[in-house]
Amino acid sequence: MGKASRTKVESTRREKIAAQRAAERRAEQRRRIFMASGAVVVVLAIVLVFVVVKLNSKPSASGDTASSGPTGSALTSLVNTVTSVPASTLNAVGNGGGSITNVPIKISGTPLTANGKPEMLYMGAEYCPYCAAERWAMIVALSRFGTFKGLATIHSAARDGAGSAEPFPNTPTFTFAHATYTSPYLTFTPVELNTNIPDPSNGAYTTLQTPTAAQQALMTKWDNQPYIPSSEPAGSIPFIYFGGKSMIVGTSQSQNNALSGLDWNQIAADLHNPNSDVAKAEDAEANYITAAICQMTGNQPATACTSTVQALESQL
Repeated sequence: MGKASRTKVESTRREKIAAQRAAERRAEQRRRIFMASGAVVVVLAIVLVFVVVKLNSKPSASGDTASSGPTGSALTSLVNTVTSVPASTLNAVGNGGGSITNVPIKISGTPLTANGKPEMLYMGAEYCPYCAAERWAMIVALSRFGTFKGLATIHSAARDGAGSAEPFPNTPTFTFAHATYTSPYLTFTPVELNTNIPDPSNGAYTTLQTPTAAQQALMTKWDNQPYIPSSEPAGSIPFIYFGGKSMIVGTSQSQNNALSGLDWNQIAADLHNPNSDVAKAEDAEANYITAAICQMTGNQPATACTSTVQALESQL
């Protein structure tokens, strides 16, 4: 083969190699573009899944997107604050300047005892904003006679299953559903009738705890006219029965108003400030509850049944 022929063959071979390499580069570019596009599709798919899950997830325990309350060591600190309001603060608050309109009503009911001690029965529900406000005062008062364990934070409901707004939505509070209470002076029996989670099919709140026949009979008899104001519907909650001596149905509007816009820690701190709106409402209610309990316990202990409390006791 002559020199010219060899040169031509070599040139053709180089052109083929160059073309082959160019084709390989284009193929590699297409492969990379495909992989990048696939990654984008995967990311979009993941985002879509999260959106769908979010839209179809159940509402929070309060029926809304409000944040949950303290847990762990923060919860322990919160409970310690709420259960340690000093007698001096409570005495300074007294009757709250007359802001409490829902004081215990004196009755002549069937004596109620448990474990050899007078029994205080509470019936309420986690969704109930009025129960939410009343629990703060109950915990303050009962802590003067004994000790709680297992208190947990919750909100009252924001909306029912039909989407209707609840009054005082997302009121910060506690639940008694899994709490225990120990006292040498009285037995405290809480019944949380419903959760704060509505059933979307009918708007009703799911059942949490079922009262005994005897507990239901007490509520049916006393949580009714003529024992409660005509403005209150029969079966209103909270219903608190103090051993057959007195009872509370509902709560004072001032309590819910005082809690509005505050979180758990703010409320707990204000309980220790006798000049705060929270103290004037919640501590004052706690004093009335303490007075009702002192009627049950024969004014024991003296650290709880102070002269301030006994003055309120004489008004029941």
